[in-house]
Amino acid sequence: MNNLENKKILLIISGGIAAYKSLELIRLIKKKGATVKSILTKNSHKFVTPLSVASLSQEKVYSDLFDHENEAEMDHISLSRWADLILIAPATANIISKLSLGLADDLASTVCLASNKKILIVPSMNVRMWEHKKNKENINKLKSFNYSIIGPEIGDMACGEYGEGKMTEPKDILNYLSEYFKNINNNKKYKALVTAGPTYEYIDPVRFISNKSSGKQGYEIANSLKKNGFETTLISGPTNLKDVEGVKMVKVNSAKDMYEATLENLPSDIAIFSAAVSDWKMENFNNKKIKKKGDLSLNLKQNIDILSNISKHNSLRPKLVIGFSAETDNLSENSIRKLEEKNCDWIIANDVSDNSIGFDSDYNEVTIFYKKKKLEKISKMKKSLIADKIVERVISDLN
Repeated sequence: MNNLENKKILLIISGGIAAYKSLELIRLIKKKGATVKSILTKNSHKFVTPLSVASLSQEKVYSDLFDHENEAEMDHISLSRWADLILIAPATANIISKLSLGLADDLASTVCLASNKKILIVPSMNVRMWEHKKNKENINKLKSFNYSIIGPEIGDMACGEYGEGKMTEPKDILNYLSEYFKNINNNKKYKALVTAGPTYEYIDPVRFISNKSSGKQGYEIANSLKKNGFETTLISGPTNLKDVEGVKMVKVNSAKDMYEATLENLPSDIAIFSAAVSDWKMENFNNKKIKKKGDLSLNLKQNIDILSNISKHNSLRPKLVIGFSAETDNLSENSIRKLEEKNCDWIIANDVSDNSIGFDSDYNEVTIFYKKKKLEKISKMKKSLIADKIVERVISDLN
């Protein structure tokens, strides 16, 4: 199977001696039926010409952040949205450093900063530069941003030295690209269901019981599943978040609504229950607004436990069931008990008493409790990156 057929690759060529290999890389990718658009950095012009790149790719070559011939189109946005994947080959120590710092002073770095697509980096530099402590820090920082690194290789260098730092050969880069898209295509056979946000349990027509959940982590998980090829449904309680593009959105209010919507969207291969479902609801809903007449006592009863019901369902239970545990104390003890009592495969726990990773924060720090292996901690990072880490482990579990 040709995994690159009709794929759109944005190739960034930076200014190193290995830039000549990018021409062969373009030829190989084109031969597989993919479209290649290219960005040349200022220094790459000293090693390859826009004409040679355009001749092989049969596409316009981009270089300038501000294109005076087409001022209406913002290339750093349009190119980052066009691509299925961004490939930087060769990636010099300079561009690696710029990306790790979040600089955006040319078209190449600005496209990367503006992109929500997978970015692959193929380093190429002298062995001493590759081994430099600062370069290693930059590489590790890019990995934490979810960039993937291909190579470098060990061998003779153009400078006459020997060691690690050679650019990976084009045929091996092609194999990596093929494997990447193969995994995306394989994931298309899987259906995923995610719940997110709070629920509203109405007291009367104007008042309700709820919680502080923003839904951000669940929305990021749904987006990451979609990016990785899953047919994804997101069942969301009331939030202020934008719908996730390419995901089936189901909007609900109460726990009852969420449970019914979950049943309607099963079967599924994986279900991730990240919603903060209200634990209690009114025993009797008041059809009219309750008037203020002194103190008020509410009679509450326990709400339906969506995670437990689905996890213990005989016929509709997904292959992989993951629950979330928002804790303020005894995180491990409570999460392990929840894992056992609710019969799910994983529990992903976080400490919501920490405001820096709490409900409305863009950051999170989680511990994954597995039924069949040791717990795993994922350190503090953006919720989008936490989502990618979770989905990586989901894919590994399913395959």
